Amino acid sequence: MPSKPILQVALDVVELKRAVEIGKEALEGGADWLEAGTPLIKSEGMNAVRELRKNFSCPIVADMKTIDVGNVEVEIAAKSGADVVAVLAISSDVTLQEARRSASKYGCRLMADLIECRDPVKRAKEIEDYVDYICVHVGIDQQMAGMDPLQILEEVVEEVSVPVAVAGGLDAERAAYCVSRGADIVIVGSNIVRSRDVKKAARVVREAIDSAKTVKIPEKRNLDEEIRSILEKVSTPNVSDAMHRAKAIPDVYPLVRGKKIVGKAVTVSTMDGDWAKSVEAIDVAEKGDVIVIRCSGDSAAVWGELATRSCMNRGIAGVVIYGAVRDVDDIRGLGYPVFAKKEVPNAGEPKGFGEIGVKIDCGGVTVNPGDWIIADDNGVMVIPAKRAYEIAKRALEVKKNEERIRGEIEEKGKTLAEVVELYRWEKLQR
Repeated sequence: MPSKPILQVALDVVELKRAVEIGKEALEGGADWLEAGTPLIKSEGMNAVRELRKNFSCPIVADMKTIDVGNVEVEIAAKSGADVVAVLAISSDVTLQEARRSASKYGCRLMADLIECRDPVKRAKEIEDYVDYICVHVGIDQQMAGMDPLQILEEVVEEVSVPVAVAGGLDAERAAYCVSRGADIVIVGSNIVRSRDVKKAARVVREAIDSAKTVKIPEKRNLDEEIRSILEKVSTPNVSDAMHRAKAIPDVYPLVRGKKIVGKAVTVSTMDGDWAKSVEAIDVAEKGDVIVIRCSGDSAAVWGELATRSCMNRGIAGVVIYGAVRDVDDIRGLGYPVFAKKEVPNAGEPKGFGEIGVKIDCGGVTVNPGDWIIADDNGVMVIPAKRAYEIAKRALEVKKNEERIRGEIEEKGKTLAEVVELYRWEKLQR
């Protein structure tokens, strides 16, 4: 391997035309190798590799994720123009041996991907004689759940003599760290491919890995801080998409437009017009929390200006009311984010019926204490606490993808249907 680290850009899109356009921009930004990602290969077949080979002179990687018939899959990839073929390290030794024979016959190199290996360090050592490269890889779904390739990179580098690649949610900082810890190849996907300016994004990574010497591992934030930071960058539509088009709390919208709420839910269940527990929740909630109130009706308010001022004093992020609110003009004047189902002038009485910190149902959407709330002008989304990090990460990927599509529409004059090849991907009717 050359002393200069290799930047491999994974073209994990499903439209071949877009892949070629993105690949061109990535090379202009300093990428060395282009990868026909698995989604692209499954979408376009070996034509994806052929088109990349036809358009570019750089090394082409075919991410076949081969787990069986290693000789056949390596052969068809190599004949289509692949310089490197990625196979799965969890494949049997027989499959890897057959892949090795085929690679030698057709003049390509093999990269073994450690994704899903239970003991990746051990497996890397076992198979290094069969392959040209070992790839330390945490898959997209695993990344969403918080797994990190940096955890095993150094161990693999120490154990094997072949060059080591690394993949899995890398940005410029993390890619540089990987190089400083012995990685020969860094594989970057969405942080380049889904950027609005692919050339610039590739250049940032290129400069980072070229200057990497001794780089400290990026510090991880507290998990709640990380979740909040990500959710502050995305929208409720991004979150809905990340949750497979999950619905928002119905009929609840902001009193003050342009305000956004992100925080953990402090839940309240109360009767129509009974504002006692709603107000008491202000003393229970902590800074950055969101009070979510479920009322049995919406004919009388359970919230108003004075409660709003109390929330502001406590640093509470916002209030969501599946019921009625009053003092709307005053709340708008304060500019505080209150989301409600209905606006009325009258309040009820503080009778104290109800509970704080219980599971509630807001129009068919369940909210548990500690669930994450994100609310903006589009509405209010609830993210289950157990999946908060995963969904936040997936929402960020949705946002990145939209940024790339937005750029193609604005800068290249395309329509949305053209960019995503809509007519091709409409569901076939029986």
